[in-house]
Amino acid sequence: MHNFEKYPFERLNELLENVTPNSNYELSSLTIGEPQFNTPDFIQEELQNTTSLLNKYPKSSGEEFLRVAMRNFISKRFNVEVNNEEIIPTFGTREVLFNFPQFLLFGKDDAVIAYPNPFYQIYEGAAIACAAKVIHMDMTKENDFLVSLTEDQMKAADLVILNYPSNPTSATISKQELTTWVQNALKYDFVLINDECYSELYFDESNKPLSLLEACVEAGNDTFKNCLVLNSISKRSSAPGLRSGFISGDAKILKEYMKYRTYVGCALPIPLQKSAAIAWNDEKHVETFRRTYKENFQIAKEVLNIDIPNATFYIWLEVEDELKFTQELYKEENIKVLPGSFLGRNGIGKNYIRIALVENNDKTREVLTRLKKFIDGYKV
Repeated sequence: MHNFEKYPFERLNELLENVTPNSNYELSSLTIGEPQFNTPDFIQEELQNTTSLLNKYPKSSGEEFLRVAMRNFISKRFNVEVNNEEIIPTFGTREVLFNFPQFLLFGKDDAVIAYPNPFYQIYEGAAIACAAKVIHMDMTKENDFLVSLTEDQMKAADLVILNYPSNPTSATISKQELTTWVQNALKYDFVLINDECYSELYFDESNKPLSLLEACVEAGNDTFKNCLVLNSISKRSSAPGLRSGFISGDAKILKEYMKYRTYVGCALPIPLQKSAAIAWNDEKHVETFRRTYKENFQIAKEVLNIDIPNATFYIWLEVEDELKFTQELYKEENIKVLPGSFLGRNGIGKNYIRIALVENNDKTREVLTRLKKFIDGYKV
């Protein structure tokens, strides 16, 4: 029997269960990283026009047109070429983050997984399912939210998961630091994954988030040995329902993982693959979303006096007593946020809240203005 922890949103519901919100306001939920924008029309139209393909079983390996679109995305965005053996289309990335560690570590005694703390909870779920020992790589303002491992920990680790740009802290990582991670993965022979699902939500063309694939090239690791990246269309295209992601990198690992995936049954229906392919191939709609998110952060800077991060749509806001803060904010303003301690372990994330800026600009300004009013009163 696996003892999985409750998901953060379940814990939030329990925290707010006996709190009556201010009925003078509509509920404003800033908790979940789900874009609140319509999926672009051209993507929806492609889905509508390809429903006749529902009469076919999709390949576990993904259709060639989708692989080509994803490879084109990697080439255009990161200036890195990958071949068909170095990429697998996936059913989003959550399923990969859960089942890839089980594939990789199957039958291994005393398996060790390292991942950031705070974190996306699927990392912990995978570790529990693998019965793996966990090394939490703590992210704090004192270390600029940059994770690290000691030499002994790198010798012990079988799998290391990075998440840059970071959920929930919005931190990014330099090419030099990412290249050092590649060198260490080779030196100490652990598998290194970077979860890059927020790579396209950036605000400065001259300072785009980097891919681990780029760091591999920088390190002279042209075969991406021991290194893999994950990415998804969910945030990039406001299309989480398309469930289109990929895993890319070390062909030797992916060859065996592909065999495993034929048993998993996570093949994407062909109409969704068609819609995903045209989304991966188009950049114009992504630029529109980026502008909206950047404007949201400009509003947040103006209202809350925060620094605008390089990427993501999250604010990692330091508060006093995040549990009480969350309850009182819901009670007085009918605004839901996520306590940072629900996303971390061993006290990491305490005294932070995560705010997801996923609404339009007008709604964002209205809600953040009420949040600021609450914070000012809370401090008094």
